[in-house]
Amino acid sequence: MLTILPAAPGRTGRTPSKRRARRVLAMGALGMAMALAATACSSSGGSSSGNRTTVTWFVGLGTGADPGQPAQEQKVVDAFNASQNEITLKLNVVTPSAAGNTLATQLAGNNAPDIVGPVGIGGAQAFDGQWLDLAPLVKSEKFDTSIYSKAQMDAVKDRTGAQTALPFGVYPSFIYYNKDLFDEAKLPYPPQKFGAKYEGRTWDMNALRDLAKKLTVDVNGNDATSPKFDPSKVVQWGFDPQYQEATPQNNGTFFGAGSYVAKDNKTAQIPKPWLAEWKWYYDMIWKDHSAPNNQQLQSDTLNKGNAFATGKVAMAFTHTWYLSNLKDSSGKPQTFWNIAANPSWNGQITDKMSSDTFRITKASKHPKEAFKALTYLLTTGIPDLVKTYNAMPANQKLQADYIKSLDAAWPQGVDWQVALDALKYPDIPSAEGWMPNFNKSVTLAGKFGNKMLTTPGLNIDAEAAKLRTQLQALFNSAS
Repeated sequence: MLTILPAAPGRTGRTPSKRRARRVLAMGALGMAMALAATACSSSGGSSSGNRTTVTWFVGLGTGADPGQPAQEQKVVDAFNASQNEITLKLNVVTPSAAGNTLATQLAGNNAPDIVGPVGIGGAQAFDGQWLDLAPLVKSEKFDTSIYSKAQMDAVKDRTGAQTALPFGVYPSFIYYNKDLFDEAKLPYPPQKFGAKYEGRTWDMNALRDLAKKLTVDVNGNDATSPKFDPSKVVQWGFDPQYQEATPQNNGTFFGAGSYVAKDNKTAQIPKPWLAEWKWYYDMIWKDHSAPNNQQLQSDTLNKGNAFATGKVAMAFTHTWYLSNLKDSSGKPQTFWNIAANPSWNGQITDKMSSDTFRITKASKHPKEAFKALTYLLTTGIPDLVKTYNAMPANQKLQADYIKSLDAAWPQGVDWQVALDALKYPDIPSAEGWMPNFNKSVTLAGKFGNKMLTTPGLNIDAEAAKLRTQLQALFNSAS
């Protein structure tokens, strides 16, 4: 049973044609719902139908609404419905531009869906407090969570420590590097073991920055370590935090996990690792010129932001979801690259982890039945769903098959063990985690990130202090 709800008239949203674009945050909080109650969408809450209980599966806060995906989801739903005679699972797909407001309306109208997912940690934050703690159901239904690592289970707990989600898809981050550019510069490739050394020195952020300068080249062939280097005529860059550039919390997590809100859930703060990373990255843009600024990123030279795929960036820090962008104009996979371990900062390694999860709403009228359907999606249904969403399964038993599928797509001999090892270092708390006035706070941070990308001569300490003050004002105004 499938319902696809269109975007609300007059509302727009980003089309999720790429993984980075589809990681949209829910653009409505519960406060919006009261104003929208009169426009509640089709029935979503669980109900009884004959001898079966109807359980609804809400899709749209994350991936799942792209062309072709609803049909694949419906196949999984049909298989579940045919596998037993107690529950009817109903698929309700909402376009991303409408998903936040639609879910808020349903929650406010006593019409809540049962299952929501896949949804990222960030996408769930506008509905903080609305998710059921699954731990009691995990215990009573004897669901085997040993298929997940402890780190992955902990990574999807909410700010109170409740297990409000179960892992589904994970997207670890690491260093993509251009083998051709390293070979041309006669430089060894970066290490593929976390904690390993690079040319006898610690593989840390200082080593990466030095290496990036050697791999940054101007039109005359001078690298950024040369006195003859012309920063106004760069044709090759050493580093880019691919599709993270204007998101300071994502960049900051490269150095260490943190949150804009302190443990008291009301005081704004700038985590020390984030501030250190902002200074480091800002200097790479405007002092070293080894990372592209916004104007360069948005140029045709760097393909309007898809910089690493152009072959003109030596190293990029980003996630497995970026793989879908490593194809040429004909759709053929590009094979000039491999992957390497994240460097350390102050002796600590942190992996910024994107995660897709499935959740049950607190307002579900049939949580036990919803959990049975949910666990089907996470076990029997997951092989088909991870293909549909291009996700690495959090289920450790399925990861070997996932790696085989990557080797088939990119046959150059990528060391995928790097991606698997990265799962051991998730950022806890998540860079996408909760803070008061969540959507407005994220938007504010994005403005700060854009300013770093577009404006030379900033005092980052002073700008960070301004950001903290502005965040505090938003936190104070949170209802």
